[in-house]
Amino acid sequence: MSYLDHVSHCNNANLSEFLPLTLGASRIGWMHHQLGTAVGHWPETFAISEMSVALAPHAEDFATRSAAVEPALRSFADQGLITGWRDEPYPVMREWGDTPLMQIERAACPTLGVRAWGVHVNGYVQRSEGLFMWVAKRAADKPTYPGMLDNMVAGGQPIGIDLRANIVKEAAEEASIPTELAEHAVAVGMISYVHQFADGLKPDQMFCYDLELPDDFIPHNADGEVEEFALWPVAQVAETVRDTTEFKFNCNLVIIDFLIRHGILSPDNEPDYGALCRGLRA
Repeated sequence: MSYLDHVSHCNNANLSEFLPLTLGASRIGWMHHQLGTAVGHWPETFAISEMSVALAPHAEDFATRSAAVEPALRSFADQGLITGWRDEPYPVMREWGDTPLMQIERAACPTLGVRAWGVHVNGYVQRSEGLFMWVAKRAADKPTYPGMLDNMVAGGQPIGIDLRANIVKEAAEEASIPTELAEHAVAVGMISYVHQFADGLKPDQMFCYDLELPDDFIPHNADGEVEEFALWPVAQVAETVRDTTEFKFNCNLVIIDFLIRHGILSPDNEPDYGALCRGLRA
């Protein structure tokens, strides 16, 4: 294993297996060729050609597009093509900051290959003996990546809430971090990747934040999604990322970025330094 292996794993997509998903003149996602039969049952929602799939071609605004796609996506869920339906709407946009073109169920984003966004917070503590990071272990009954290690706070970015408010909400739910402390989280950049897996494609972007915590603060989970927290020396975190697959796949990238920014990984001690810096924002 190496740090670069994690970057490569997150960018494992073979786009030749997908058709571009378009809305008007814009590509908004990617649909796997294997979905052709299911998509063909919804000609009013998906117009298929050899080169692309046009989404809701007759819908003209946010509301009509969202309504046009909803029954097809629920049908896909009934067929097992979408798993883990959460009734959590996500925006469909080409780039962060665009006006949303429509909204879809969160679990459907990979099926349509639509970009999703999330917030990841590195909780850390500065001590006289060095830098420490809080590591979360996901609950064993969590529907996605159960039992894996995770960032202290992380969550998807639904429609209708800004990033800062989402951080405050997730920090309270996942780690019982009070608002006045969570609001000190510092935006430090964004990571991009294109990951292919069984449910489809994740051309996703993660907003990364650093939150320095008091030495006496102990996180406690409030929503049942975290089994436990542990405060690790940063060297232990780095070794675990480098040598294992114990962290959820995209959390490795967030930590690698943290290690680079805090000088733990440098051009002098990491031969893949250049490839890592490029790969985190592929």
